Amino acid sequence: MSNNELTEKLILVVLDGCRYDTAMEQMGVMNHFVEYHQAECIKVIAEMPSNSRPLYAVLATGVPSYRNGILTNGHVQRVQEESLFDLVKQAGGITGAAAYYWQSELFNEAPYDIRRHRIQNDEHQAIQHGIFYSDDTYPDSHVFADANHIIQTYQPNFMLIHSMNIDDVGHKFTANSREYVATVNQADTILGMVLPQWLEAGYQVLVTADHGMDENGLHGGSLAAHREVPLFIFSDKFPKNSGLKQMDQIELAPLICSLLDIEAGTNMQIGTAKRKGRNG
Repeated sequence: MSNNELTEKLILVVLDGCRYDTAMEQMGVMNHFVEYHQAECIKVIAEMPSNSRPLYAVLATGVPSYRNGILTNGHVQRVQEESLFDLVKQAGGITGAAAYYWQSELFNEAPYDIRRHRIQNDEHQAIQHGIFYSDDTYPDSHVFADANHIIQTYQPNFMLIHSMNIDDVGHKFTANSREYVATVNQADTILGMVLPQWLEAGYQVLVTADHGMDENGLHGGSLAAHREVPLFIFSDKFPKNSGLKQMDQIELAPLICSLLDIEAGTNMQIGTAKRKGRNG
């Protein structure tokens, strides 16, 4: 297919380390749209292990860690499963990312070399247009500025925006801290500045997180604080007032495929049904 054949466009925002209850309490812009029925909000139950690199792989492939091979943050390698980036490319679309460098390692090339991989423009890669950062304190405002440059320059059909400040502050000060709450609040403000422009440009927008954070400044296990994250959906293709209040994180990738009108990956799984063995 040519690059003009895929018409749907979607932005996936991953607020690293943003837990569900804090998002409900502090993200006034996001919840404003929900209150006025302009968006849907669903509680997502993250996969385990509830650590970053494994969940980046889950979000993009819809395949659990034991099958996709990314079980720890130390698995520095390209994921071997088809990702959303691969599927969009195969459908004739354009991909982009403004994201933490682990995303480059998972979907383009590992290990990351800041001299070669900081800015990438290569139509042969899964992430064709990328600006990647490797400092956890890289400001969220800069991540979204990087993203807007890619969006305005290349008009990607699928764009990943992945910010790190919430996770970084949570590890330093814990989820019970003023610093953590303030950083979630600030991310909401940034989204409020850019979201109307994205919607006006015809993008569907999903805002979620990989995992949460607990009172010890940790995640990775089975606690609700680790696994419960928000999903805000801005899309005319997603049914309003669907009644869906909760979903498995592993179902997000096939949902994105549906919203983009592309074929889901062969190994993508529907969470609960798959784990109970009903679908093979």
